Amino acid sequence: MARTLIASRAMSDKPRDLRDRTFLFACDIVKFCRELGKEPGASRQISWQLLDSGTSIGANTEEAKGAYSRREFAAKNSIVLRECRETLFWLRVILATGLAPAGRVEPLRKEADELVAIFTATVRRARLPQTVATALVVLVFIAVLLSSSF
Repeated sequence: MARTLIASRAMSDKPRDLRDRTFLFACDIVKFCRELGKEPGASRQISWQLLDSGTSIGANTEEAKGAYSRREFAAKNSIVLRECRETLFWLRVILATGLAPAGRVEPLRKEADELVAIFTATVRRARLPQTVATALVVLVFIAVLLSSSF
């Protein structure tokens, strides 16, 4: 039974662990690039670029998991974010030039867009000083308590 593209699944069906999610995304990118790369010329060149950036997301997410410090974690996730944005760029180029059917590209583009949002938030939070991050969590907790008591 063939697995469908991760991006075409409902949000609740997507893995909660980002390492699993980026791994499945990389697998989907590999499958897509194998088809796109069969045609010589621009399609093949763009396929290679997309393959590099799309699979790098998962590899760098794995590296970020093993970070020794908060600063290293933020730096590794910044690389992930950069690769996500590059992947999104190549998918937009493919869509705009008609190198592949929109129905095949759009789920990948949507997933890449979601990954950009996730890793943007991750990098922003990781770059906050620990005391500020803790204070924000406490403030959110208090706000939730106050809103639920009314």
